[in-house]
Amino acid sequence: MSKLRVGIIFGGRSSEHEISLRSARSIVQAIDRSRFDITLLGIDRHGHWRVMDEPDFLQLTDAPLAAVTGGGAEVLLAPVPAAGEIMNLDAAGAAQSRPSLDVVFPVLHGPFGEDGTVQGLLELADIPYVGAGVLGSAVGMDKDVQKRLLRDAKIPIVPFATLSRARWERAPDLAPHAASALGYPVFVKPANLGSSVGVSKVKSESELTPALAAAFGYDEKILIEKGINAREIECSVLGNDAPEASLPGEICPQGEFYSYEAKYVDESGATFIIPAALSDEETANVRELAVRVFQLLECAGMARVDFFLDREDGRLYVNELNSIPGFTTISVYPKLWEVSGLSYRDLISRLLELAIERHRRREQLKTSYLPKTPR
Repeated sequence: MSKLRVGIIFGGRSSEHEISLRSARSIVQAIDRSRFDITLLGIDRHGHWRVMDEPDFLQLTDAPLAAVTGGGAEVLLAPVPAAGEIMNLDAAGAAQSRPSLDVVFPVLHGPFGEDGTVQGLLELADIPYVGAGVLGSAVGMDKDVQKRLLRDAKIPIVPFATLSRARWERAPDLAPHAASALGYPVFVKPANLGSSVGVSKVKSESELTPALAAAFGYDEKILIEKGINAREIECSVLGNDAPEASLPGEICPQGEFYSYEAKYVDESGATFIIPAALSDEETANVRELAVRVFQLLECAGMARVDFFLDREDGRLYVNELNSIPGFTTISVYPKLWEVSGLSYRDLISRLLELAIERHRRREQLKTSYLPKTPR
């Protein structure tokens, strides 16, 4: 059997650019080379796509917070069905075809990658890809819309308020009123970002304005969420029409909350308990609710669902779903599957299989009411 040609896309125009490279590096090092050939597609901070040589990429990502810069042939993916063709751009801007791709693994975190934009391009190009489609990706990225859908489905979430930059500038008192109504402490966070970028824990009104400014630095819309005394539980979901949930794990941050620094900078910023120390009933509830959320938000392939387990009354709340979770060998999503019996390498292979399976099903759908006529 010939090997499948896999495009691994990473980087992008996002404040989570560096984290994306870490995830991509782990996939490159672990993917089953007996089944897959890889093409590395790095997107720099300006949105330019480049094909990178594997040795150069691995050397680049030796640095803790590496970024895609110059180097490598600049390429484009045309938004038309063309058997997965990646086009080289020569110095004059002319396009030249490169070997085509059979399937793509987007390892993009944050806007312009995890939010449905790249997924839309891949749909137009008719290339199978790992993860949720356009709708699921967009809903997974926008925490405000996501929480409203969960709330309307009667899924327990922590009380929150949403504020746009325009409303804040017109009526600065809205934020203090919302925070007071929720009760301090509150968390202020950008609506469309992950990795705890721009997130602040606010204990009093005097801390609110700087937290709002920090969050609005990354997004035009922010959330103000009630802070509760809770354990942070996470669960990985895998599949398409019949998704399965892993055993849950628990994040134990050493600071006020699970910050960007705790996730990616400070090695002692948090500890992980995998699997989480939960009762059989609590474990079953987490897994069942994770699958329900995955299906409700139109996900496919993979997602990580994060929960709060109230320390005082034992209530379980859904915090959020991540449609492209961190994917290093030590990230929570693959670690949870590892303790559930699926190795990191086999997890990568399974996700690529799910992408192709979903694409083949969708190919059976009609795109015209009229019968096809011979050319």
